[in-house]
Amino acid sequence: MNSLALDEAFHALSDGNRRSILALVRGGRRPVGEIATELGLSQQVVSHHLKVLREAGLVSGTRDGTRHLYAVRVEGLAVGKAFFDDFWPERLTRLKHTIENAGAADG
Repeated sequence: MNSLALDEAFHALSDGNRRSILALVRGGRRPVGEIATELGLSQQVVSHHLKVLREAGLVSGTRDGTRHLYAVRVEGLAVGKAFFDDFWPERLTRLKHTIENAGAADG
């Protein structure tokens, strides 16, 4: 696992405005102005947050004429998913043992 990419992703996601932006663009490409209006932020603030998200690999930007459109990069989210996926086998094994032991105690 790339720990630098993980650190950048978690840093980018530590800000509530960036999480809100990510939620908006997960449904498809959105222009900066539309994101700003939706969130009640200035375009300058949204542009700053999009830059952080883009540098962390969480969004991609494309041009459509004079507009910059942004969308989620699913590949960028994979580093965080992989980090959390490592916790599940251990937790599921513990849960299984707890249930089995509770069943043995009841029987």
